[in-house]
Amino acid sequence: MVTFRPAMRWIPDGRANAPAEDPETDQVEEIDRLLRSVSLLVRRRGRMSLEGSRVTPPQFNALQAVARAGGLTMGELCQQLYLASSTVTALVDRLEEAALVERVRDGHDKRVVRLSVTETGQRVMDQVMTARITYLRTVLDRLGAPDQRCLVESLRRIHREMEVDAL
Repeated sequence: MVTFRPAMRWIPDGRANAPAEDPETDQVEEIDRLLRSVSLLVRRRGRMSLEGSRVTPPQFNALQAVARAGGLTMGELCQQLYLASSTVTALVDRLEEAALVERVRDGHDKRVVRLSVTETGQRVMDQVMTARITYLRTVLDRLGAPDQRCLVESLRRIHREMEVDAL
């Protein structure tokens, strides 16, 4: 079970002090905390389906990044995961040994090696994503259709605003 402390105001030097008193700040901080928490809980539920397999959460993150991009170079994967080259090389070596990814020479430039998800890797991805979606559906069904529609619309609006900011 996850428990939370009262909202704390975040200070730029990295310290949290006494609970925030500004209602607007409290609400933004609570939204931040809740979004991160929901994301963590959904990912954790999906990763529970990896228990008993040889795939670790960091390996799954790498597998997911390669699948999402439709193939990446090692350098691109390092950037996606914010990890050092040596760390990513070890992750990919283990994924390749487990037949979850393969290294493939680029068709246009033979110097470039791309990572590709294998059928086995795709099955692992499907297993985890099915567990995540099943869990999320179970939880969201408790809200009812009107609350689900409201949540989807609110998240879409937030996402659109963030995409505009990213440009």
